[in-house]
Amino acid sequence: MRTSRDERCVLIGTPDSVELLRRQLDLLPEAPTPIGAVLVGDDGPPGHLMDLGGLGELESVCRAHRPAVAVVSLPGALAGQEREIRAALARCGVRTRVVPPLDELLSREPLPIAARRAQTVDLATLVGRRAHPVDRAQLERLLGGSRVLITGAGGSIGSEIARLCASFEPALLVLADRSENAVFEIDRTLGGTHRGVPRRAVLHDVVDRDATRVLVEQTQPDLIFHAAAHKHVPLMEDHPSHALTNNFFGTRSIADAAVSAGVRRFVLISSDKAVNPTSVMGATKRLAEMYVQGLGRRGGGATQLSMVRFGNVLGSACSVLPIWESQIAEGGPVTVTDTRMTRYFMTIPEAAGLVVHAASLSTPAQAEVFVLDMGEPVSILELAKRFVRAHGLEPVVGSKAGAWNQTEIRLTGIRPGEKLHEELAYDVESLRPTAHPGIMALRDAWAPDEATLAAMVEHLDRARREGSSERVVRAMGRFVPQMGGQRVAA
Repeated sequence: MRTSRDERCVLIGTPDSVELLRRQLDLLPEAPTPIGAVLVGDDGPPGHLMDLGGLGELESVCRAHRPAVAVVSLPGALAGQEREIRAALARCGVRTRVVPPLDELLSREPLPIAARRAQTVDLATLVGRRAHPVDRAQLERLLGGSRVLITGAGGSIGSEIARLCASFEPALLVLADRSENAVFEIDRTLGGTHRGVPRRAVLHDVVDRDATRVLVEQTQPDLIFHAAAHKHVPLMEDHPSHALTNNFFGTRSIADAAVSAGVRRFVLISSDKAVNPTSVMGATKRLAEMYVQGLGRRGGGATQLSMVRFGNVLGSACSVLPIWESQIAEGGPVTVTDTRMTRYFMTIPEAAGLVVHAASLSTPAQAEVFVLDMGEPVSILELAKRFVRAHGLEPVVGSKAGAWNQTEIRLTGIRPGEKLHEELAYDVESLRPTAHPGIMALRDAWAPDEATLAAMVEHLDRARREGSSERVVRAMGRFVPQMGGQRVAA
């Protein structure tokens, strides 16, 4: 996506790097017009540019001046702040361009390709979409002074939700995850960026019903974001009992605890793979949705229950972009399963922002299913080509790379449980708009009655304890009949 003189941009960096960047932009025939600078550090204002404020004022600057693009130029010693800057800009719907300081580029050897990170690629541009900005005033009313519990807080979505919540000064932020390293890292990160926010890092497995009930009773959250889940489709095909235990029974455990403790709002983070699932992972997410919907039909008491469906997020741990990044670093090939495959994509900051915003839209009447506006599905093959080109290389499909600047894209075949195309809603489900243009809701979503809910829990629990993968898959197919037909058709 090209920039032009018609576009307004904000420059971000130290006074020295911003001044150098301004002079470089002046030399370009087609460049955006700088409106000012957001400064990192306090060495004095840049020459000939209006100082718009410091890094803590970045989002308010974007709201006030509405730049189309932000150009970031940080010296290597401050590169660790780039992620937070990118996340803030993504929440404001501002495109990001990163330009390393020229003096640093000239003073060192070029970095090997293995050292280049996927974060240097503008992910929103990669899939051709502009992020939906969040209504920060609405989120301030939701999160400011609230007690928030996040399960799976160390994961890609959970950690981004934690960062977003921390920016609104909650009364308490509880970070729960069964991964020691993951929960340590998000707690360490927030300790540096939001030191004044009270927080508690908890090693916890939501599958443990008794411990989960105690955790919720002790921490007394106002909001729970349930992000803990197994997500890898092919792996879950080989471990259906694990998938069912974590994704369904983990959801049951934390949802029941939320209702029992009278938590104000509970949000299940679901997936487009829950719609007409062909995979074990998708079926377990659909079962989790059904359980929360059933709780809502039975009456969630003081708790407003909701769930949010969305597609793939770009750059999440062990997802396609980090895998391609590693493959490029190793010299290729970059692997794509099928030329026909498409997926819905959005960036992690946008997904997290819309998930939190959806929590503010829930109502006491029912357990609502929200569906994020994912735009148009993206061809995986075309995405791979764009990603390779973003790394300065030329993709070659179906043959070996023959030149130094070429990378082969190799077709490997569809994997167990995968679909060529994902959906965000069943054919019988109709979508209605909400107060936010990036969030829709299902109209008259079906919910199981209490007898069906009890039978589902009993039948699935018996199946997973027997230990037979075939038995578990058959049990899931009994309550998600679309799964059986889709797997036969596949």
